[in-house]
Amino acid sequence: MQDQSTSWFSKPAFWLVILASVGFLLYLLEPILAPFLMGMLLAYLGDPIADKLETYGMSRTAAVSVCFSFLILVLIGLTLILTPLLIHQIKVAYAHAPSVLQWVQHDAVPKVINVLNLDPDAFKVDRLKDELMGEWNLAQNVLTDVLKKATTSTTAILGLLANLALVPVVTFYLLRDWDVMMAKISQLLPVRYQNAVTGLAKEGNEVVGAFLRGQLWVMAALAVIYSLGLWAVGLKLALLVGLIAGLASIVPYLGFAVGIVVATVASVVQFGFDWHILAVAVVFGIGQAIEGMVLTPLLVGDRIGLHPVAVIFAIMAGGQLFGFTGVLLALPVAAVIMVLLRHVHDLYKDTHFYSEQ
Repeated sequence: MQDQSTSWFSKPAFWLVILASVGFLLYLLEPILAPFLMGMLLAYLGDPIADKLETYGMSRTAAVSVCFSFLILVLIGLTLILTPLLIHQIKVAYAHAPSVLQWVQHDAVPKVINVLNLDPDAFKVDRLKDELMGEWNLAQNVLTDVLKKATTSTTAILGLLANLALVPVVTFYLLRDWDVMMAKISQLLPVRYQNAVTGLAKEGNEVVGAFLRGQLWVMAALAVIYSLGLWAVGLKLALLVGLIAGLASIVPYLGFAVGIVVATVASVVQFGFDWHILAVAVVFGIGQAIEGMVLTPLLVGDRIGLHPVAVIFAIMAGGQLFGFTGVLLALPVAAVIMVLLRHVHDLYKDTHFYSEQ
């Protein structure tokens, strides 16, 4: 009986079935996984801080309590500060939407037509404007209906509150028992594979940790730099544009490209074609220089190796397959796959198939 069970565990098909079953189970449980994955992500990010506090003589529970309390205070502070500002800036952006369409219609499009010698009838800006406004009004009506149904549904409200309440609870308990869980998982590995798997896990942890922690700091720093720079220029939508550019910076150069385009359009609408356009370019040029020469080398380093196209594909594929849960898992899974592919590449180059003439 023992030999039969051992033979099952040694077959690759058995593990493929296990992986497929786990993947299918995750797919079925996707609607309820978000708070647990958010808690796991926060616990993973907070574990090094808790470990550091333990080195100063604190117990694990005390270290986790300090780390958890600090995280909660930061989130509450950011929410209280940023929410009113963002709501105001969104209202300003909505008020300027007709001005943007008018600028496109009377300034941008005629200049493009003249420079490229295009057919004016190909650009029906009036029809585009009507369609955009119609879609916007439709979106507002749909959103209003959804909000009414959500607020009148006791089940929906309780479900949302339960998910929000689960995140800090899951984060606290996972963070407190993180090292114990990792040790138990390591002990479950077959003895002959423990060293190899542990080595791969450490390398994967370095890549994932460097990317997640480093890139989050880079995104936050760029959001602050862009927001302060555009505020100094006098742009009314400085905070909104800065946050958009910072969030888009999860993909290298995407934040710069999106931010400078949006900021330039906002500058033209607010100030017209004057020196403010050059000032916006200077702000994003300085931000890009700081990112390339200071932030990325200092906070992320060169251990990641995730190509920008791979980052985009991972996020889109995760969202397509598993929705919001897939987006949360996309980059960590992509980083781990990259580590495994590196080792597969090294093994391949050591084979006779590669080296034979």
